[in-house]
Amino acid sequence: MNLTQIFDLSLQGRREQVGLEFDGQTYTFGEIDARSNRMAALFTARGLERGDRLCVYLANCIELIDIFLACVKLGVIFVPINILYREREITHILADAKPKAVIASQDMPAGAPLWRLDELKTSPDTPRPEVPLDGDSPAALVYTSGTTGVSKGAILTHNNFAANGVNLTTCWAITEADRLLLSLPLFHVHGLANGLHCWLISGCRMRLLERFEHQKAAAEFLDFRPTLFFGVPTVYVRLLGFPSEIAREVGSFARLFVSGSAPLPSQVFEEFQQKFGHTILERYGMTETLMNLSNPYWGERRAGTVGFPLPGISARIVNGEVQLRGPNVFAGYWQREEATQAAFDEGWFKTGDMAERSADGYYTLLGRKSDLIISGGFNIYPREIEDFLAEQEEVAEAAVVGIADEVRGEIPVAFFVARKPITTEDLAARCRAALASFKVPRRFVAVEQLPRTALGKVQKHLLVSLNSSL
Repeated sequence: MNLTQIFDLSLQGRREQVGLEFDGQTYTFGEIDARSNRMAALFTARGLERGDRLCVYLANCIELIDIFLACVKLGVIFVPINILYREREITHILADAKPKAVIASQDMPAGAPLWRLDELKTSPDTPRPEVPLDGDSPAALVYTSGTTGVSKGAILTHNNFAANGVNLTTCWAITEADRLLLSLPLFHVHGLANGLHCWLISGCRMRLLERFEHQKAAAEFLDFRPTLFFGVPTVYVRLLGFPSEIAREVGSFARLFVSGSAPLPSQVFEEFQQKFGHTILERYGMTETLMNLSNPYWGERRAGTVGFPLPGISARIVNGEVQLRGPNVFAGYWQREEATQAAFDEGWFKTGDMAERSADGYYTLLGRKSDLIISGGFNIYPREIEDFLAEQEEVAEAAVVGIADEVRGEIPVAFFVARKPITTEDLAARCRAALASFKVPRRFVAVEQLPRTALGKVQKHLLVSLNSSL
């Protein structure tokens, strides 16, 4: 089966039921189906065909849902771009994915025809397109820094998304009686594969927010009264700022809080339990595999762990590294056969995450095999920042490390050797202009030389220690 057939549990089976709230408006599942049919007709008129890539650079909005569903129905490959990305990062994705077009609400780097969101005028009701697709058809191409090198496109199929959505809907007991408050960005698999898919499969009522705003969060919770909430550790740190009486009220109508995209500090886990009266369910996923492991809905949600492999997913630990096999694992990296082959060991995907397994089966993540930084749920590959810093004529060399942070989990800190005089303020300004905000180092430290091994490799652990002593 393809995704449209599964989404029809709601698009067809619950046509008259209100399924979505956005920006003060409500939409039935039937209206959502019709909107995406009209968008699909527009795409067809503009020449999009099965297998074409369509890049989308938009903040959360109902049109983004229309676009995704239209792509799913047509077999067009949906390529979301992080809205925090800047020209350098966007240009790489456009050059790599070679999309037929880009949809955005602003100017974009050259590389493909730009379709502005406000220009996408759809015609009256049109029939659903009839495009034969199976579960192995690519549905999305999601770019990730992964564990090595430059950003690569992970090919996610209809089967990948379907297996993930069915697993989570079942294991987390999500039904049409639930109310999902979704503030996660839909350009990320956490919001797209978990939020959007669980909503459409279960038929629950979802309120979509453009973004999480902690100043407005309490009012959103009290107004919508969700039973279900997905967040990253940074968001849960913000929720701990709710007054005690509001936290208790939110806890009284909520059913499940899920955390992922970065490790949840045990202190946050415990404080949330005390303040809201709920035990956060922590799970573990990746762009290349969607969700892999989860703490149980019924049973002990053990602090500091990510639980057990989800149904149909096999996990093993080889030399300390988690390896996975199952219907959730992606079809490979876009046009990177060597990288795809290197990512697998006889059919097992090598995650790059180090872990240990308890005697009773709970997995605990111990950190990255590489030096990937995860800040506020976003992946940051230090080499990308280091390469940019090294391009500056005043910088001889640079190294970026992740430093523990109470709110974001980790933050990037840059150490550099100056070739010519330059202020840290100037370096920070250049990074802000060229890189996504979450990639900009929170601190720049000038050093006479970088610590290296006898073979010339930078000893980043010494830089972490140096940062602690400054």
